[in-house]
Amino acid sequence: MSLKVEDLKVYYASLRGDVKALDGVSFEVADGEIMGVAGESGCGKTTLGKSLIRLDSRMRHVGGSVQVDGKDLPIGDDAAMRSRRYQDVSLIPQYAMSAMNPTRKIGRMIADLLRAHGRRYADALPELERRLRLVGLDPQVLERYPIELSGGMKQRVVLVLSTLLNPSLLIGDEVTSALDVTSQKAVARALVEFRDAGFVTSMIVITHDISVLFQVADTIMVMYAGHLAEKAPASAIIDKPLHPYTQMLIGALPKVGDRYGEQELSGIEGRPPSLLDPPTGCRFRDRCPLAFDKCVERPPFEEVAPGHQVACWAVTA
Repeated sequence: MSLKVEDLKVYYASLRGDVKALDGVSFEVADGEIMGVAGESGCGKTTLGKSLIRLDSRMRHVGGSVQVDGKDLPIGDDAAMRSRRYQDVSLIPQYAMSAMNPTRKIGRMIADLLRAHGRRYADALPELERRLRLVGLDPQVLERYPIELSGGMKQRVVLVLSTLLNPSLLIGDEVTSALDVTSQKAVARALVEFRDAGFVTSMIVITHDISVLFQVADTIMVMYAGHLAEKAPASAIIDKPLHPYTQMLIGALPKVGDRYGEQELSGIEGRPPSLLDPPTGCRFRDRCPLAFDKCVERPPFEEVAPGHQVACWAVTA
């Protein structure tokens, strides 16, 4: 098993109290699996990604455990996590295209990263150049500054950089946002190719765009207001979603080939609850067309079919 998360709780401190961004999340990602994470803005997707690599000092690990390849990941200890980043778990951060130092050449930045982990740039250079070619980049990009690269080229450089030490788990946060369609396809294809080549064991791909996940993910996990709503094979999420929230997300997607006048897209009325004082029970109940009395209790995240888990009393009752 590549990743095992049990009852993970991660809060943000604010002047008005704790923001319960992740509030009891449990799931697994198997070896070789690419799991997509979807949901509205503020549902906890990015917090989940950052919490697994401990990149945000504002986060407070309240409870729960994380294991990678059977070993505990000390996500509550920044110093202990320093040696685990890029080797056990790595991240392509949101806005990765702007994350590179504009005053340093690409090769120099990679050399600094390798040095921090006790590796020599000269030793890694042949493999680095090979991986750059695999994503369609000339090794000459190592002599360029980030400003000299297009958005798609930067994103592919970050993909190579984040997987250079062959991590067990790679987390990609909005890896295709702000890219044109051609660049999106190139990055999505590179993610799958890197998994297939063994450069990374498993992946979590975080995005609001479910259509991107359908291209790359084996399974899709849907989050809502810091809780898990549904997790299933990608085809089941798209074709046979069970949770009302997942159904509404899919219903809001335009279908390829439909003309403008033929599309019947439906939105989701209302707004997600405040995570400063979230409601008890199912957090989607105030917006859910299937809500009933039982929903004041939190539904368990149960398996209802092989590989298909859902947290909804209307489905599991």
